[in-house]
Amino acid sequence: MLSFAAAVFLLIITPGPGVLSLAGVGAAYGFRAGLRYFMGLFIGTNLVGLAVVTGLAALILANPVIRTVLMAASTGYLLYMAFKIATAGSKIGFTAATRQPGIRDGLMLQAINPKAYVVNTTLFSGFAFLPGAYALEVTLKFIIMNVIWCALHFLWLWVGARIKAMNLAHRTQRAINIFMACAMLAVVGLALWTSLNV
Repeated sequence: MLSFAAAVFLLIITPGPGVLSLAGVGAAYGFRAGLRYFMGLFIGTNLVGLAVVTGLAALILANPVIRTVLMAASTGYLLYMAFKIATAGSKIGFTAATRQPGIRDGLMLQAINPKAYVVNTTLFSGFAFLPGAYALEVTLKFIIMNVIWCALHFLWLWVGARIKAMNLAHRTQRAINIFMACAMLAVVGLALWTSLNV
């Protein structure tokens, strides 16, 4: 069980679309908006976990066309989120932002986030610690994952919100927002490069 908890910690703390976008939302829009986005990510990651455990994810992702569509949707959505974070609080953009990212946005990101599927598949298919009691093991895995997931994501949100709360000069805040957006774009680029070279 300890090796499972360590794996959860290491897989979740590494920057991926969820944590980077959460820190970016916190830095660009503040803690309250980030908390709503956090809730969407939380619901989404648990739905992905259920899809993995029930085999629904494997069934859907076995189809190369669906995999390609999901990768394109994921890439497009991450580009959109990166744009929203980079241009938060600025006059740049096609239209002024009408709303901050919220629960729906977090949920949507996790539904198409390739890292969420990889992490959940790795954790639920490996690290067996109760081979004779699968249902209990899955339940315990969900509890352990959610405790660690919440703590780490809350930390990323707090860091982002602290940046926002510092009331930095507009130019500095904008540079941070752009940096967060570029970090997300790097993750998108890495995911695309990996998928093309598999």
